[in-house]
Amino acid sequence: MIKAVFFDLDDTLLWDKKSVKEAFVATCTYASQKHNVDVEKLEEAVREKARELYSSYETYEFTQMIGINPFEGLWGNFLDDDDNFRKMKDIVPAYRKEAWIQGLKELGIDDEAFGAELAERFPLERRKHPFVYEESFRTLDKLKENYRLLLLTNGSPDLQNTKLEITPEIAPYFDEIIISGAFGRGKPDPTIFEHALEKMGLEKDDAIMVGDNLMTDILGASRIGMKSVWINRENKERNEVTPTYEITHLEELYPLLEELNK
Repeated sequence: MIKAVFFDLDDTLLWDKKSVKEAFVATCTYASQKHNVDVEKLEEAVREKARELYSSYETYEFTQMIGINPFEGLWGNFLDDDDNFRKMKDIVPAYRKEAWIQGLKELGIDDEAFGAELAERFPLERRKHPFVYEESFRTLDKLKENYRLLLLTNGSPDLQNTKLEITPEIAPYFDEIIISGAFGRGKPDPTIFEHALEKMGLEKDDAIMVGDNLMTDILGASRIGMKSVWINRENKERNEVTPTYEITHLEELYPLLEELNK
């Protein structure tokens, strides 16, 4: 009997990829007004430099474990009370600047002051563009009638809470919100799933995990023998991780849960 549904946040309920994309488009369009740059090429160059720089810092292993990607580093403040987050907080101002300065240089523009300006602009644009999938609230409304809901998200508490603050409708749906950076380990580590079940007073067969990422949401659930639903909106290829169910739209959860609870 399924009593609770556990949801991932980014790219499951919140359309994080689109928010990041729109922030890049807005920032790079602004850049193109001063320097005659190709908007898409600048975005590509900055993304590339951001990935390179991000993986060069001593915090990289930690960010991998907690689940914080390079583009979150371009706008998050990491004001969390933890040594690793304190290191990140110290690193990110220079990281942002470097990513934009080097991205511009890649296109033949040597303008450090402008790179620094773009680095400040991007976080403002990202906060302005919180996208949610059109079915997210309908799905949560419907499920809330019969199930307890838990949000299980990887990331920095400061940053994930910022995302929830700029989309204030989401948090009230959930009985519990668990953020990997506060727990100390991220999905797919089995301990964070066990912690989530414990918080809800449930056994693994009482809950189901819904998420977009095979390597975190689905792998983690399978490691503790919990049922999982992979939301695959982009028709991605499967890998060696097998979800219990696969859907392309969140509202496909209704019949699936009904079937399970017959």
